[in-house]
Amino acid sequence: MYTLAVQRDFVAQHFLIGGDWGAENQWHSHHYYVEIRLEGAALDQHGYLVDIVHVEDLLGQIVAQYRDKTLNDLPAFAGLNPSIEHFCRIVCAWFSEQLHAPNISAVSVRIWENEIAWASYRIERD
Repeated sequence: MYTLAVQRDFVAQHFLIGGDWGAENQWHSHHYYVEIRLEGAALDQHGYLVDIVHVEDLLGQIVAQYRDKTLNDLPAFAGLNPSIEHFCRIVCAWFSEQLHAPNISAVSVRIWENEIAWASYRIERD
């Protein structure tokens, strides 16, 4: 199984809802790192798992969509606590839908909200 990953960083804001999490209930920023990890058993005719330019373009669109935004205000988070777990699922689903690479069998997204805390979400593709 081959794996390719691309990573970017950006700053976005949120505040947690639905519980008492102290300072996390107040609007605040995170310097997020997002990693897209793609897996597949076969390379294309050029010896690539996927066109990395396509992956970088999609990841750039993700960063542009969330950079300097408050997650709570975005439609994708309507009715949700903007946790990094939800954030990973939302980004992973969008990325998997946009990715044009039939040989990719799984898409994973890992998002760090600081140097020590991250979450991930994985979609297996048919």
